[in-house]
Order: sequence, then structure tokens, then C-alpha cells
Amino acid sequence: MADNELTTIAQRRDFVENNHTCVVGYTRQAAPPSMSIVHYVMDGDKIIFLTMAERQKAKAVKRNGELSICVLAATEDALAWPPEYLVIDGPAEIVTDMDYVVKTAMGVGGIMRGEPVPEAAEPMVRDMMVRENRVAISVSPQSTFHSPSVHPDSEDPEATAKMVHGLGARLPWAE
Repeated sequence: MADNELTTIAQRRDFVENNHTCVVGYTRQAAPPSMSIVHYVMDGDKIIFLTMAERQKAKAVKRNGELSICVLAATEDALAWPPEYLVIDGPAEIVTDMDYVVKTAMGVGGIMRGEPVPEAAEPMVRDMMVRENRVAISVSPQSTFHSPSVHPDSEDPEATAKMVHGLGARLPWAE
């Protein structure tokens, strides 16, 4: 087993809580599946991100009621290399409550800035959320999939052996 395997529920939750960039995957009505990179915050166990109400992510949630997201590992300044990720599947819902949307926007803005958004900016953020008709998408994780990364030029003497991929398994989010 590699050092970076997320074998326990606690490790998978910790990974999601400490990384805030994900690729949202969803089915489209008359086209191949689509993907979109977003930043997210946590609200308890739920993963929350923003989109415009008329974007395809929101339409897919209305249509299917579920999403897949691929949480990407990051360092302080960039995405991790070699890439590491955790795929999460679960039901999703649209939240239109503007106070919640603004709270989410303040949190996501802090992630993007690398420091909290000042409370004094809240009226400007609220105005932008209303003007852009933003909504929050809430994903309730049910299952996960993880494949640990190993760089082929690793100093690890067993790196070549670890590069052999086996079959993955869906793992539960909760007990």
C-alpha cells in the first residue's frame, strides 16, 4: 500500500476538507458528459460550490439530482504533482437562499484569495451574486474512488512496482 492511499473514511474526509478545487462532472441532455473546474467549501459533510442558475451544472442537477466531482490535491500555490485526486459521487441540490449563496461566495472568495474576504465586502459580493443570478450547488457525498499517485521518477525504490494499476473500488463516504 502506498503512503498516500486514502484507505479510511477519516482520511478521505480530511483530503476533501483540505483541498478546495474540484472538477464537476455531469451529463448533458444531448451531448457527451461535461466537466467544469470550480472551487468549493464544506458545510458539514456537504461540498458546496457556486454557479449561475442558467449554467449547465445547475440544469444537470435539476434534471438528474446527482453529480460526480473529482477533488484535486493542491499545494499552497498549485495543484499537486504528481496529480492526486478523490472522486466523489452523490445527490446534489440547488440552494437559492441568497444569504447562503453569499456566505458560500465569501468562503470561496477567501479560498481563491488565500485569505478571508473582509466582511466589509459582503454588500458588493451580495450585489454580484444577485446580478449574476448565482445559486449554490450542494453535493452530499455517498461514495468515493481513489487511486494513489506515484511519480515514475520517484526516489522510492519500489516506484516502478507501484505504477502498476489494479482495479479501483468505490468506497463509502460514511460508515
